[in-house]
Amino acid sequence: MSDPESEAFRGRLAESLARLKRERIWVGGSSWKYEGWLGRIYTRSRYLSRGKFSKKLFEAECLREYCETFPTVCGDFAFYQFPVESFWQKLFAQTPAGFQLALKVPEQITCRLFPQHPRYGAQGGLANPSFLDFFLLREAFLRPLDVHREKIAVLIFEFGAFPKGSFSGVREFVELLDPFLSALPQGFRYAVEIRNEEFLGPEYFDCLRNQGVAHVFNAWARMPELKDQIAMPGSFTADFVVSRALLRRGRPYAQAVQLFAPYTEVQDPNPEARAGLRELIERAREARRAAYIYVNNRLEGNSPGTIQAVIDQPL
Repeated sequence: MSDPESEAFRGRLAESLARLKRERIWVGGSSWKYEGWLGRIYTRSRYLSRGKFSKKLFEAECLREYCETFPTVCGDFAFYQFPVESFWQKLFAQTPAGFQLALKVPEQITCRLFPQHPRYGAQGGLANPSFLDFFLLREAFLRPLDVHREKIAVLIFEFGAFPKGSFSGVREFVELLDPFLSALPQGFRYAVEIRNEEFLGPEYFDCLRNQGVAHVFNAWARMPELKDQIAMPGSFTADFVVSRALLRRGRPYAQAVQLFAPYTEVQDPNPEARAGLRELIERAREARRAAYIYVNNRLEGNSPGTIQAVIDQPL
């Protein structure tokens, strides 16, 4: 895409997103450090060092340019660590007033059994002693974030797909989740994302509603389409809406990476997911609820292109 085309794309997208923001509907990407967005969202000349593109400079500074187009982003990185206070200070300093950052809570809180994966080393296959540990969450995650709460859209508890035998059923999961959610301090918005389709139902939705916590409408490999989640009685559990459009149903994560990286353009339009996102925006608008909607590159190949396609339709 040439520079004039890039500027036109960014300008049109930024204008549309700003209009939605005025209605308290925040739409953005799932993370932001993608070199594949250079020439479309990012300006290569801003990341030159001694005349050459610097990956280090790009990754350190591109959030500033991201904020020139998007009003919000989801920080998936937080799922893998407990960042220190100095990290948060540097990160939020790159964002303007009014910007909203959604954050995934570290998996050390939401993982019940560590997967058999090289990343977990000797912990693979073992029970996680910190599962739903409120005190660890409060001290290592919530306290450092408290001073930044005005820029935090929502904190998301992502529970990966629990293997068979982890719980006897949704009731056992809810019996652990409910007291944990009830202990959470006021001042942040919270949302829960699950990956077990069989858990979607009254017990789960009622638990979230009783605590004012949002169900995350998530497009993922083994979850119902967004429209089917929207149609489930009681699925809107809070006075705000959260959605993460991650993967086409039936497509594994690794396959999406192989197909789409480095995420330069939309390669596989997903009409079902797009329609679901539009419906969530309409529902939020009609109910005058705030909405926080995030689109991943691995849904179609390029999240800015997907977002533009979603909001280009009459809303």
